[in-house]
Formats: sequence, structure tokens, C-alpha cells
Amino acid sequence: MSRHRLYPPIEPYNHGHLRPDGHHEIYWEEVGTPTGIPVVFLHGGPGAGCNPMHRRFFNPQYYRVILMDQRGCGRSRPNGSLENNTTQDLIEDLENLRDLLGIESWIVFGGSWGSTLALAYAQAFPDRMKALVLRGVFCGRQQELDWFFHGVKHVYPEAQEKLQNFLPVDEQDDILGNYYKRLCDPDPSIHGPAARVWAVFEASCVALEPDMKAIENMINPEADLAISRLEAHYMINDLFLNNVPILENMHKIQHLPGYIVQGRYDAICPPVTAYELHNNWPKSELTMLHDAGHSASEPSIAQNLVKIMDKLAKTFSGSA
Repeated sequence: MSRHRLYPPIEPYNHGHLRPDGHHEIYWEEVGTPTGIPVVFLHGGPGAGCNPMHRRFFNPQYYRVILMDQRGCGRSRPNGSLENNTTQDLIEDLENLRDLLGIESWIVFGGSWGSTLALAYAQAFPDRMKALVLRGVFCGRQQELDWFFHGVKHVYPEAQEKLQNFLPVDEQDDILGNYYKRLCDPDPSIHGPAARVWAVFEASCVALEPDMKAIENMINPEADLAISRLEAHYMINDLFLNNVPILENMHKIQHLPGYIVQGRYDAICPPVTAYELHNNWPKSELTMLHDAGHSASEPSIAQNLVKIMDKLAKTFSGSA
């Protein structure tokens, strides 16, 4: 493998389900080396789930990689469930999984919503962190939500127009609230079309050069519902951050090393958030990429994430 490209495809050597409450079944898996440096991968969304590419940022000779499909998405069940589905529940799941697997501390690797969850988790349990690696940073502030629904039209006007115009004119002043109402409706004829429009909107803005033909041909109603319903659920509830702003609580993790990879042309999570996070975190390193948007699969983002993980493999080898 050429240096800093994604590692070859790999299959799990261990997997299972957490069953925290009699309702959710939360899928997790491990790849790499059982005695390696523990790292947990936090996917985006909320509701995106993990996919096989996510296993490939890590050298399997050095890392014990844990991936978890968060509540209500991916291989976790029930799909799209909002019951007992908050940031605090996800943090509890991470702690339960860490304890189940006998891990004292780990590297936390998260992108987009995964960066939000990583920061919230680190601030709750700083002694369980070795380091944080973040991509496409999102801190859950109102200004970031406003950008997602309205500001993005300055970059992708056609995509935002389709999202907005799906709603009747008299409902367009509250895009989030009126999508949420539809996405929570149990009738597939109501939630299905709304989920599809939402999912296409987000996919249309996620990369520097989105492949619109491929996006239109990706038909997966279950995945569309999980990401749209869960994103709306978290957004309408202020990300369940309990009025504890992430940037104002960075003092709790000032001692931890952090690595931030950000696309300069990220239209989902604008670079100003990553810049502000870096300025509030003395031990962080910010890599701003001038040829990338938001997606972890964009070449320069993927290569830089692998580069960071290769560097950390040398730093932490022998301390796993």
C-alpha cells in the first residue's frame, strides 16, 4: 500500500450487540489487532451508520479498531427509532462498550456529527481519552443549524431550493419543524418522500464535486429514514447538549491532544467552526485542506486522516 492511502479492506474479527434498555440493539465490531492501540470510530449523521470504508483509516497491524452503529441506524435496531435516543444515551453506550471490551482508554475518531459526539464524550470522560481525531467539525450551535438549512444556499442554491420547496409555501418558514413532523409520521407515504428529499439534499452538498447521477440512483429507504429522522430529532432538540456548549467547555479537555482535518470548502460544516475549536484548544493541530469539502471519502481528507493515524501509531505503540 502506498503511504497514507486507505488500508486494504478488512473484515471484523469480533462483533456483537449492546442491549441497554430492552428496546435498542446496538451493533459493534472490532477489526485489526486484538492487542493493538484501541481506537473507536464515531460515524456522522446522527443516523449515517458505519460502512466498510471506515475500517480502512487504521493500520490493522497497530490498531484495535472498534466501530459502533449508533442507536437507530446501520445494523442497529430498530431502524430510525427515536426512543431513548439522545447524546447522553450515546455517551453511555460508548462507556458501556468500552467497559465490555476491557479498554482502559482509547483514541476517539469522529467526523461531522461524530466530531460533536467525540467532543461531548471527551468532556464527560476525559480520563478515558488518549487523543481525539476529528474531521468536518460540528459543535451544534444555532448558527451552524441555521447554516445547514439556510446558509448553504449561498453555495448549493439548487439543493437548498429543492429541500425548501418540498414543503408547502406556508410551511417554509420552519423547515426543520415541518420536516420533523413528516419524518415522525408512521405512514411510509408521508415519511418516505420527506426522508428521500432530505437525504438527497445532504448528499448533494457533502463533497467538493458531488456525483449527482450516483446520488439520484442511490435508493435505500431505510438508510434515508434513519439519517433524516435522527438528524431532525437531534437538531430540533439542540443536539441534546443540555445547554452545555462544547466550545465553552473546552477547558475540560485542554490537556488532551487533538487533530482536526477540515475541508476549506466544506458546505455542511463550514471551516469557521474548526478554526474556532482549534483556537480554544491549545494542544490541537488543525489541517485545513484547500481541495476538499465535507466527505471523509474525498482523497485529501482520507489521506490526511490516515497520515495522522499512522503518526499516532508510533506515538502510542507499546502503550495499548
